[in-house]
Amino acid sequence: MTTPNDDLASDATLLTRWRSGDERAATEIVERHAPALARFAASLGVRNDIEELVQDTFVRAFGSLEGFRGESTLRTWLFTIMRRLVLDQRRARARRPISVPVEEDDATTEFDALDGMVATEMEQKVRDAVAELTPTQREVFTLRVMEGLSYKEIADVAGTTEGAARVHYHNAMRAVKEFLDG
Repeated sequence: MTTPNDDLASDATLLTRWRSGDERAATEIVERHAPALARFAASLGVRNDIEELVQDTFVRAFGSLEGFRGESTLRTWLFTIMRRLVLDQRRARARRPISVPVEEDDATTEFDALDGMVATEMEQKVRDAVAELTPTQREVFTLRVMEGLSYKEIADVAGTTEGAARVHYHNAMRAVKEFLDG
C-alpha cells in the first residue's frame, strides 16, 4: 500500500527524471495523474472533450514545469491548472453567443461516464445527492472525498482559504446526508 509520502517521493523522482531529459518520466506522470484529472473535470461540470482538457492541462504543466516550486503537490498543481483552463473556457464561451437549441433529451449529468460502472442503488443515490450540490460544494466534495486532498490543497486548487474549503465541505456533507435521509 502506498502512502501520500510515497506518492510525493515518486512524483519528485519523476520530475527529476523528466527535467534531466527522460521522456518516459513524462509518460509516467500522465499515467499517474490523468484519471484523477478526468474525474475532477467531470466534477467541474465538463461534459465534452474531457480527454482534450486533460491533455491541455499536461501541455500547460510541462510547458511551465520549470516554474513548479513544489510548494504544493504535483497533483494539486495539476488540478489548479485544470481549474484555470475550465474557467478560461467558460469565460470564452460566455463572450460568444450560442444559438444551438437544447432539447430536454440532451440533458446529462457530470457523472454519465461512471453510470455504466456504478451498480448499487446507494451509489446512485450519492451521485444524485452530489449533483444537487452547488458547483463549489461539488468541487470541494470531489477533491476531498474522491481525490483525498487536504483542506490546504483544496484551498490552493479552488483559490480560496482553508477555512472556506472546510465550510464548503461541511455544507456539502450536510446536504448529501439530508438528501440521503429524505
